[in-house]
Amino acid sequence: MRILIYSYNYHPEPIGIAPLMTELAEGLVKRGHQVRVVTAMPNYPERQIYEAYRGKFYVTEYKNGVEIQRSYVWIRPQPNLLDRIMLDASFVFTSFLPALKGWRPDVILSTSPSLPVCLPTTLLGWLHGCPVVLNLQDILPDAAIHVGLLKNKLLIKVFQTLEKVAYGTATKISVIADGFVDNLKSKGVAANKIVQIPNWVDVNFIRPLSKENNAFRIAHNLQGKFVVSYSGNIALTQGLETVVKAAAKLRHVKDIVFVIVGEAKGLQRLQEECHKYGADNVLLLPFQPREKLPEMLAASDVGLVVQKKNVISFNMPSKIQVLLASGRAIIASVPNNGTAARAITQSGGGLIVPPEEPEALASAILDLYQQPEKVTLLGEKSRKFAMEQYAFDQALKNYESLFYSVTDTCYEIEPTLVANQEEVVVQG
Repeated sequence: MRILIYSYNYHPEPIGIAPLMTELAEGLVKRGHQVRVVTAMPNYPERQIYEAYRGKFYVTEYKNGVEIQRSYVWIRPQPNLLDRIMLDASFVFTSFLPALKGWRPDVILSTSPSLPVCLPTTLLGWLHGCPVVLNLQDILPDAAIHVGLLKNKLLIKVFQTLEKVAYGTATKISVIADGFVDNLKSKGVAANKIVQIPNWVDVNFIRPLSKENNAFRIAHNLQGKFVVSYSGNIALTQGLETVVKAAAKLRHVKDIVFVIVGEAKGLQRLQEECHKYGADNVLLLPFQPREKLPEMLAASDVGLVVQKKNVISFNMPSKIQVLLASGRAIIASVPNNGTAARAITQSGGGLIVPPEEPEALASAILDLYQQPEKVTLLGEKSRKFAMEQYAFDQALKNYESLFYSVTDTCYEIEPTLVANQEEVVVQG
């Protein structure tokens, strides 16, 4: 098949949707498909266009067999609501021309966020006469309204209308968790239009490694320490201040060290929190190169997942799959009725504590510090669950099957061609 992936985020952005879409695109190429990605100039999570891409309106690149078409977007480091609207609008308009100029796809995969992208993908689907699969990584505008980011009644109405257009025009909607299914059904989306495919992790890349002679531990003087780590976005929905306060409560235990890895602006804010609460046991580090991620995760004894109380219940951070695959124990400071808590509980690889309660988080960390055998057991369960539920190969096959199911009329005439494509991949 010729597959067009329309995703605002893509390589080389290090976290969030970008690594997922990069792995999916490259995985599809390895299975014999032709893949083109329409994306923005890389800017996340710093919200600044990366230096190598500044001053350019369009860039076309090729990486691991994937054609990548990048376009300029309006981006500001500390965006207000208008800036966020301008960002979405700029991507809608600047991305459409390269998307239109490329080869005709057999199927389009559109990721959300961003929700307004449903406009160019719907138009492209109509112009090319091909199906559009909408991939929901979050549900907007519900999430934005819930955390107070979107309050204007007119804008809420506009985004709710866009949501209806996106759901109504998509051939199929892929969702990453069961909470999404319930939400869509409550909005009148037919059950047979929804396909649940959890986000994945490359269990061959992210894998348990020894803490002994770990280069990350050595580089940051962490040998012999009980390392509690968080790596990811530092934004409105995380509430990393809870981690800093918990660290301050444990600073008398000299063997416990907290490591927080994130974007520069978020780290600056947390540095002020560390000074405020006297949390001198917190190490703040910038994002590491992706190739060093397995080693960084292996340096930890415990990985953290953190959300605020007001995070909408079906939010499912992609870091959960990564932490599980790393074979480390997890402590999740998240709402206990949400998708994140449910996934970690099912895995058996972690503990759930109430969000925004530093005392509870500190107590759970101290409990694991005092029970190394429990830490080991939780880590083993984490890895086992990741291998069974979140392996990338299975997710890749599920997406490939989904694409074939919506394009079956295109392939009924030439079933031998499809079989040959599979055969080539196997031989390769």
